[in-house]
Amino acid sequence: MKGIFITATDTGAGKTLVSCGIIHALRGIGLRVAGMKPVASGCEPTAEGLVSDDARQLAVASGLAAPMDLVNPYRFLPAVAPHIAAAEVGVRIDLGRIEAACRALLGIAEAVVVEGVGGLRVPLNHQDEVVDLAKLLRLPVVLVVGVRLGCLNHALLTAEALERRDVPICGWVANHVDPAMAVQDENVEALRNRLGAPMIGRVPFLDSADPGAVAACLDVDLLRCALDLAR
Repeated sequence: MKGIFITATDTGAGKTLVSCGIIHALRGIGLRVAGMKPVASGCEPTAEGLVSDDARQLAVASGLAAPMDLVNPYRFLPAVAPHIAAAEVGVRIDLGRIEAACRALLGIAEAVVVEGVGGLRVPLNHQDEVVDLAKLLRLPVVLVVGVRLGCLNHALLTAEALERRDVPICGWVANHVDPAMAVQDENVEALRNRLGAPMIGRVPFLDSADPGAVAACLDVDLLRCALDLAR
């Protein structure tokens, strides 16, 4: 596997926007990159079936003609925790199926950017969590920190959970989601001093989702190093 796994401090931290920005940045250095959203809840019903807006954004960012069943193998209607949404329709989320889809995407791309669902400890079935998927795929993790009140605790606990499970964190992105937050610089500096990984970028609050603007905030050399960490 060659790619990066994107997780976040919590829901609403900006995983999809940062994932699209990373895809944009990697494409900018000439790589064919596939975006992947293995599991999505809160999907929209359409004539073609359920569609995840997150998966659709990743697909557009990648620019590849990849089947949606590979980009987004599991899609659920209710906007609830994925293991609950799956149980409501009698489905068990199978990590092996996701791994197979990821490998298939790498048949048409040089690297894959996999966006998790929710935070790192979100359950996917009765025994597996998002962190178990990251470990199975053997991809280094980029942590998206939604810079808002409470982010220090959430970020440090997430990093600790990754370390305990021997999942490498190759870097983190400070994504400013609350323009009214006080002492933002001081919070980012606290994370710089405590997270044992480099800051790949700092994304200011954006009025609209713009992957190009996000890509301009990222250190492409650090992203290239992250790809080299894939095991």
